Amino acid sequence: MMRCLGLLIVVLSLGAVAACGHGDSFEGGVLHKGDLAIHVGPVPAQWQRVRIEGADLAYRDEGREGSTMFDVRCGRGSDAPLTVLTEHLIMGTTARDFVSQETLPLDEREALHTLMRAKLDGVPMQYDIYVMKKDGCVYDLVYVAPPARFTAGAADFERFALGLRASSPPVVVGGSSAGAASDP
Repeated sequence: MMRCLGLLIVVLSLGAVAACGHGDSFEGGVLHKGDLAIHVGPVPAQWQRVRIEGADLAYRDEGREGSTMFDVRCGRGSDAPLTVLTEHLIMGTTARDFVSQETLPLDEREALHTLMRAKLDGVPMQYDIYVMKKDGCVYDLVYVAPPARFTAGAADFERFALGLRASSPPVVVGGSSAGAASDP
């Protein structure tokens, strides 16, 4: 499945709001999406929630000209390598300059953390991206801001992203929960 998050980043970086959402609930720092309960780190007071098609959570920080996006999807595409999943997030960018890219632990899994500068529609932007796979789901967290404003919001985004904790029901294998005892 092709993800059009390049367009999403354009929308977020320009501060536009699309009237669409996933219809899931987000209260007390917990997103409930289907059977998933996803805790995120603290949402700073200056972040204003916006609704963007293709994102479970999206925020705009007008004072710092930054935008944050979080999305989780389960099933198809969750077996792709983290590098490929990250590439899908940055499609549409040009003049890419990868500052760093490393694998680090996030919610007891490996996540690919990418810091980069790139142009989006010819406009220089700086990105902080985390991509993680867990229990058949892919978790994307993205922060984007103009390079001169990026550092001002980066620590808030890091606390938000590194606070990610996801729980889901046990994986069903052959009609029973994995690890469950079965009758002979």
